[in-house]
This record gives sequence, C-alpha cells and structure tokens, in this order.
Amino acid sequence: MNIQEFQQLTQQGIVILDGATGSNFRRAGMPVGVSGELWALEHPEVVIELQRAYVDAGSQIVYAPTFSANRIGLGMHGLEGRLQEINAGLVALSKRAADGRALVAGDITTTGKILEPQGDMTYQQLLDVYREQIQALAEAGADLIVAETMLTLEETMAALEAAQAVCSLPVMCTLTLEADGHLLYGGTAVEAVEALQEMGAAAVGLNCSVGPDQLESVVSAMKAAARVPVIAKPNAGMPTMDGQGFAHYSMSPEDFARAMKKLTWRGARIVGGCCGTDPEYIRALAQAVRS
Repeated sequence: MNIQEFQQLTQQGIVILDGATGSNFRRAGMPVGVSGELWALEHPEVVIELQRAYVDAGSQIVYAPTFSANRIGLGMHGLEGRLQEINAGLVALSKRAADGRALVAGDITTTGKILEPQGDMTYQQLLDVYREQIQALAEAGADLIVAETMLTLEETMAALEAAQAVCSLPVMCTLTLEADGHLLYGGTAVEAVEALQEMGAAAVGLNCSVGPDQLESVVSAMKAAARVPVIAKPNAGMPTMDGQGFAHYSMSPEDFARAMKKLTWRGARIVGGCCGTDPEYIRALAQAVRS
C-alpha cells in the first residue's frame, strides 16, 4: 500500500481498526513475563482465531502482533537473534487471518529507553532499532506501519523517520495521552499532530490512554490542528484488577460503541479499541459508526 491508496481508503468513510491483542492472548493462556511475540508465534491458532474474528466483526486494518519485537524488547528474553524470524512469522500469520479481507499493519511501539541527556540512548541508536524492525516488517509484506502506545513525541518522530528511511509504506502514529490531552512525558496532543503530520505521518492520534468517554475534547483539539486523519483507539474505560491479575474494564461493548461514535462526530476518522476490547466491541463499534 502507498500513501495515495491509504488516503483513498480514509476518504471512503470511517476506517475500523481491530481491538486489543495482549489482553486477549492472556485470556487464551499466555503466561505473565514471557515474550508475547514469541508466544504468539508458537500459538498460531490463537492469533488466527482472534484476528479472523476482528475481520468478521468489521476491522479493515488488523495489527500484526509484533508490538515489542524490536532488538531491545526481544533482547529482554534473549531473542534478539530471532528478530527477522519473529516479525516475518507474525506478519504471515496476520495475513493468513486477514485473507485479503483486511489490511495488515506492522506494529511497533516504544522501546522503553530514555533518550539523552536524560537517559543513555542516543537518537541514532533509536533510529537503528526501529529501522531494523521496520525493515523486517516491510520485507514480510506488511501493508502499512503503525507506531502505537508511544510515550514521547521525540521517540515517535524517530520511529517515523526510521520507517521513511527503509520503506515507502504509510505510517500511522498514536500516542498515549492523559485525558486533558497532555503526553505522559511532556507536550500535548496538538503539538504531536502538528509535528508528525509535518514529517509525513499518514494519520495521527491516540491509543490506550483512558476510555472514549473522556476524550471528546482531546479529539476535537487534534482534529482542529490536523491535515491528516485522526485516530482514536482508546481502552474500554478504566480497569480494575481481580485476584488472578486480570484487568476488567468498565465499559460494555454497547457503551464503548456509543462513546466512540461521539468521537467520530468530533473528528476521528480511524477508530478501534485498545485494552479491554475484543471482537464484540469492534462489532458494536462498526455497527454504531456505520448506522
């Protein structure tokens, strides 16, 4: 997919993303503390069943479960030498699940490292980490790239620059925000939109964060500054933890869908769900925004 084809897709109407991945893998039996990417590769039936259900529910873009499959994330489990294999294998699983009915985004996220001078990671090192993973995703056949759950504008800009250096795929960027529109480590959602669209991001927005019912003013502010589509992929409300370590979120699929429809009225053009959502949430969302 190229940027023109991505623009044509977004001009046809609201684009539906998928929902959560990690929390659904946990429900399917993934233990705490393992590499989620390797676990997914070793349990292909879980990936295919989940993503096929998202496509059946209305997702037009599904995220390959390559979230932390970069050199640093995999290195925490001694898997950095399998980076190419893991990224390629997970993209292949997602494409098999989508079966031509949805696009597959190669998914990348924050490294968790802090840039100099506050930390010990240089900008060049960060670029190299992202370039390596994005190259693997592009070569595996991802239709586009998404940098999600990003914590700082600087790291998001590095991910975008890295993608542009190794491929011509469209890049969507979403950051985690406070309900008042501030980034977790300085800056605002509006500043992020302005900077990332200037660099050539295909779409910019938010994911994770809080529930959609708390984000109407944030989405409105982002839309007012945006020349590219605004993305909203929030959680299913606020979580509470049970005795087994599972998070339970406050919004039902119907509540989530109603709140998400209000975000489309505020200007979100690409929508989906993050933590706490599953195919039933996406089905309700797709029905709500298309009704």
